[in-house]
Amino acid sequence: MDLSSEKIQRILSKYKFHDVAVEELQKIHRGYPGIKPFPGTYTFSDSSQKDLLKLIGNVPVRYEGRSYNFPIQLWLMDSFPFTPPICLLRPTPDMVIREGKHVDGGGRIHLPGLHSWDYPKSSVVGLLAEMIAKFEEDPPLSAKTTADNKDPHELLAFVSNLQINDGGSRHHDQSLNKVSVIGGGDLGMASVMSILSKCKVDKLVFIDVAESSTKGGSTDLEIFSLPKVEVSRDLSASAGSSVVVVTANAWSSEQSYLSVVQTNVDLYRGIIPNLARLSPNAVMLIASQPVDIMSHVAWRQSCLPPARVIGAGCNLDSARFSHILDINLNTHRPAWVIGELSDNKVAVMSNNGLSSSVQHEIAAGSNATKPLLDRAFEMMKNRGQRSWSVGLSIADITNSVLTDKMKIHSVSTLAQGWGGIGAEVFLSLPCIIGSNGSTRLAGVSLGQEEDSKLRESVTSLSNLMSQLTI
Repeated sequence: MDLSSEKIQRILSKYKFHDVAVEELQKIHRGYPGIKPFPGTYTFSDSSQKDLLKLIGNVPVRYEGRSYNFPIQLWLMDSFPFTPPICLLRPTPDMVIREGKHVDGGGRIHLPGLHSWDYPKSSVVGLLAEMIAKFEEDPPLSAKTTADNKDPHELLAFVSNLQINDGGSRHHDQSLNKVSVIGGGDLGMASVMSILSKCKVDKLVFIDVAESSTKGGSTDLEIFSLPKVEVSRDLSASAGSSVVVVTANAWSSEQSYLSVVQTNVDLYRGIIPNLARLSPNAVMLIASQPVDIMSHVAWRQSCLPPARVIGAGCNLDSARFSHILDINLNTHRPAWVIGELSDNKVAVMSNNGLSSSVQHEIAAGSNATKPLLDRAFEMMKNRGQRSWSVGLSIADITNSVLTDKMKIHSVSTLAQGWGGIGAEVFLSLPCIIGSNGSTRLAGVSLGQEEDSKLRESVTSLSNLMSQLTI
């Protein structure tokens, strides 16, 4: 790969892991010589810009016996290869983007490999192979049809109801900022009121699930008729939501913890697939308990990409923890609580200060920071998670999705591949949250005590999941 041009060298010199990045670029060239590097300026969602390296080329895709070259563009962040690239389709004028499981209407590519990126196990070469495989299952581009060319066998010529507006795409029934909250009771009500206070919504639907033991919170909303709020008992009212918040619980009088969780799983089976079908482009935010298990169950039942199913997890703890470090201990550095929402949760801190314009990264565990984190943890004790507190946390995450804020939250997400975790489990990890869901920060080496707690959680959650009928 020719990296000798002055502009490319100037940009590459600013990459934090320059030598490793160059080595990875050479591997890409050996596997895909047609993909070339170019200098460019990437504009982030907050309008900030950065000079970065981009890779442009085609990936070969076979579909129904024919071969196609799908044009792609990969932006390499300045912390590459420890952070994944931003992957985009570059349709030619005679192509139409088909929004689907792995590509949104703006051409942004979403793959499991991006969500679980963990260098050196992850690589662009492996990512491109995964991209080709997924595109062959569900091609994201179709040829534009004209009056003179209506070949029914043309690649995916059935995208008639896709509407493109302002560089993005939405189905005709999807409101710009519609949020649905599923499940009555105190937490459902707290979520509704918090979202109304913090978020700019065009419509908020509150659906009281009849089977839920927390039902009943919708009656007062019906009586007092709040603006922009629709109260319903029909899941179809959630259609076209940008965010779907699930607070429903179905706790029974069973004595066995496994039986209690299974009751909740059974409730989800009648809810989650319908919610995903009605709002296929939504971010699903789970607040039912136990949140790590129920987030995992919701992902399995919804068949949505892992980036679009997250749990409220340790977001509230993280906000409190970071506040204590900043205000009480004067650190002025973001920090997050990660792991299982239990006594096994642990703390990590950012390499950068609160006001830093540089993308935040998790600092590797060290003896220098541990006493500080332990002290802040001690100060957090006995702060319970009341319904209104969790509702505020849910509203904060919802706001990041609706505004494409790209804020870092510690949410329950698919942890497989992060920090060497091999099992399929959901744990709270620091994730950048925007309109397309979550992108995890890269894994780091934790201290022995913290790593041991995470491994205990992985084992415990894996064992419980194996006993459930999903």
